Amino acid sequence: MKKQDQMNALHRNLDQIKHKIAVLSGKGGVGKTTVAVNIAALLAKKGYKIGLLDADIDCPNVGKMLGIEEIFRIDEGMLVPMEKYGMKILSMAFFQSDDKPTIWRGPLIHSAIMQLIEKSDIGVLDYLIIDMAPGTHDSTLTVFQFLDVTAAVAVTTPQTLSLLDAKKSVLAARHFQKPVGIVENMEGDMFGSGGGKKLAEDLGVPFLGSIKMSKELSSDSHIPAVLRNEDMRKAFEEITENMKKMIK
Repeated sequence: MKKQDQMNALHRNLDQIKHKIAVLSGKGGVGKTTVAVNIAALLAKKGYKIGLLDADIDCPNVGKMLGIEEIFRIDEGMLVPMEKYGMKILSMAFFQSDDKPTIWRGPLIHSAIMQLIEKSDIGVLDYLIIDMAPGTHDSTLTVFQFLDVTAAVAVTTPQTLSLLDAKKSVLAARHFQKPVGIVENMEGDMFGSGGGKKLAEDLGVPFLGSIKMSKELSSDSHIPAVLRNEDMRKAFEEITENMKKMIK
């Protein structure tokens, strides 16, 4: 396919997506994927047409969290997204072996993300939730520049180092002139609380909500916490409602 034809195919798919939400974190281990999956699952439960893109090429964990072991199926030359809990899911993990690391330079990461959208039969969506790689680097640039992100959600824990890294995520979204809000994950006695809200106040961005440290967030059951626990559902209800206000 010629480059112009590829770009046309990419834009045709992107034009069918109303809102593209990038879920960011300045560092790994703060629960970014958990937040992305639960936002997507809750919106799907409410009847929205939802896509979930795993843009963390190095460590794509969305499929593992949802218990998906299949590989992509191709129909008439197009990748057919995996479907679970009402979500259409795209991930490089559906091509990869679990025991092999992905060691790619920037251009390959850029190409992989673009082709996941371009070659997928993703259809019309209300929201595409994008689980980003931690940090701000090549994949962040690709998603913000070429996928025309609507807004971003920056995930942090209450710890000082996490907050410092989350600030970088917020500033990255601002660099691309996109609305961004902050979610505080793992709130509780071990990590403290309130750091995410204070960071949002300091930076002048919306605080979307907090999620208490809970065993209910474990991915072992492969069922998103919002679909099996009332407290988790309520926490993510607040986050998603505030996220929707942010993009109006």
